[in-house]
Amino acid sequence: MRRTILVLVVALAAGLAACGAPTADRFATISVADLKQRLDRGDALLVLDVRTPEEYARDGHIAGSTLIPLQELAQRMHELPRDTPIACFCRSGNRSQTACNQLAQAGFADLVNVAGGIGAWRGAGYPVE
Repeated sequence: MRRTILVLVVALAAGLAACGAPTADRFATISVADLKQRLDRGDALLVLDVRTPEEYARDGHIAGSTLIPLQELAQRMHELPRDTPIACFCRSGNRSQTACNQLAQAGFADLVNVAGGIGAWRGAGYPVE
């Protein structure tokens, strides 16, 4: 019985890997302080904001960020550079994690998820437009 369960678990894991199931180890999670430090240093980095246009306008956004709402990301990935690191950003960090997973699954390699999103960014006193 145990052997059968083990075989099933291994087969399931192999099947998921073959399907390209996204895993969290394909990207790092950084704090807003880390993002601010990278931006202040002038690191080549695209800040991808995946909130809605209403949130982007109402709650402010990071200067120079690119807005592609999460619900449009699959259809608009071609607009993103593959040779530039991408920091995914949202309201709290949940949608940006989903965006990182989608981008990783599509072959984007240099990705980070920004924990806490615009709430943490503003809470730290960092500027928004």
